Amino acid sequence: MNPVPDHSPDTASARFEPLTLAQLDAVLAVEQQAYAHPWNRTNFLDTLHAGYQAQVLMGGDTVLGYFVAMKGVDEAHLLNITVAPSFRSQGWARLMLDALAIWATGQGCETLWLEVRVGNTRALAVYERHGFARVGLRKNYYPNHLQREDAVVMSRRL
Repeated sequence: MNPVPDHSPDTASARFEPLTLAQLDAVLAVEQQAYAHPWNRTNFLDTLHAGYQAQVLMGGDTVLGYFVAMKGVDEAHLLNITVAPSFRSQGWARLMLDALAIWATGQGCETLWLEVRVGNTRALAVYERHGFARVGLRKNYYPNHLQREDAVVMSRRL
């Protein structure tokens, strides 16, 4: 499984697979490439142990992206969604958000929630185009080198 492809991935046959321990190293490699403050192995292992919804978007044997969400009573909370840097701006985030909404609806959820860094204008735009609205701000939510960064709280009714 390649986190960074040596050749073009087979995006025509892109598919979702549940995140497993066998895929974890490839997902961690993408996570390291994508973020200054990435999730670590323990974060992913904890989500698997908790039974959260964790899906990997594969193109052949290449990780295109992944998402992790947890279900509440009548809502779902997106904890992590990542598109591999070399596959950004190709519609994969939108596809993963659609898959998340389908899963959440099937679980009886009425609302999706997420937090995003105030400075992550690219992600904010993706979420807003996908129907998420800004509903709050969490002060000093994310680590950011020597200081912390605020998070925009967003939600979307299903």
